[in-house]
Amino acid sequence: MRRNTLAAAGLLSLALTSGCALGSSGAEQGSGPAESGPLKGATVNVASKNFTEQLLLCEITAQRLESQGASVKRTCGMSGTNAVRAALTGGSVDMYWEYTGTGWLALQQQGTNTDPNAVYNKVSALDKAEHGVVWLPPAAANNTYAVAAKTQTAKKLGVSTLSDYAALAEKDAGSAGFCGASEFFGRDDGWTGLQKAYGFSLPKGDVAELAEGPIYNAVAKGNPCNFGEVFATDGRISALGLTVLKDDKKFFPPYNLSLNVRDAVLKKYPKIQTVMNPVSERLTTAELQQLNKQIDVDGKRPEEVASQWLSTNKLK
Repeated sequence: MRRNTLAAAGLLSLALTSGCALGSSGAEQGSGPAESGPLKGATVNVASKNFTEQLLLCEITAQRLESQGASVKRTCGMSGTNAVRAALTGGSVDMYWEYTGTGWLALQQQGTNTDPNAVYNKVSALDKAEHGVVWLPPAAANNTYAVAAKTQTAKKLGVSTLSDYAALAEKDAGSAGFCGASEFFGRDDGWTGLQKAYGFSLPKGDVAELAEGPIYNAVAKGNPCNFGEVFATDGRISALGLTVLKDDKKFFPPYNLSLNVRDAVLKKYPKIQTVMNPVSERLTTAELQQLNKQIDVDGKRPEEVASQWLSTNKLK
């Protein structure tokens, strides 16, 4: 599933579960490159995985680069990390957005680390040295695991942190009922590790296994659970009026976004980093929640959302 990684033939292995898969490979083209700009004459291929957030980021990147003079081919919506990573290291695409936690688990192959800077520094150094892939400075946006509840429910129960939740689970297990996906229940950095880190144990009768999508609605309705596993940048969090509990012991690993670019491409067009830095600087967890919501909940196209966001931020 999305957090499940395997290191094989230098690839990151990760199946897709986050958000809704939209469209097929090759997103709609934008208006084309600007007549002038710091990237005039550059030709690049921008790729992505095939779920909402990735399709959005692919389009944001393509439109931003085009606005700076580059000619961009889109390979948005590839089948998964294996496919897009192989295309990147093989040279058929030039860049895509990856998550630091994914890189850590695949490149390190052991242990966990919850320090965002340490994870980024280690992953970026290893990947450049071993695979010729440069991780540009990461965004603040962190699409990690999180635990959420309906805002009114959280207030009523007096729960705002995971420590509060642990105390509730020990005091009133029924009110602490939890919904999660099968992968989350089977991972050390999921349910098992969460209980250990926060020192609680919820009876099996108060735990429900659901597919990832239905968890959001189940938590919003409080049936069959008041709390559930979510991904931190998912647009349904704000759309359904959910509150993410603060991970006050910093248990969950960081999954910050970084634009991965082939080193050869960056050496040829070094201004890519200068052009893309303002994008990374503006991508926060809350910002991505709202952008993902516009696609998954409001029904807008990634191209449309990307264009509006770039224009609003004066990046186009």
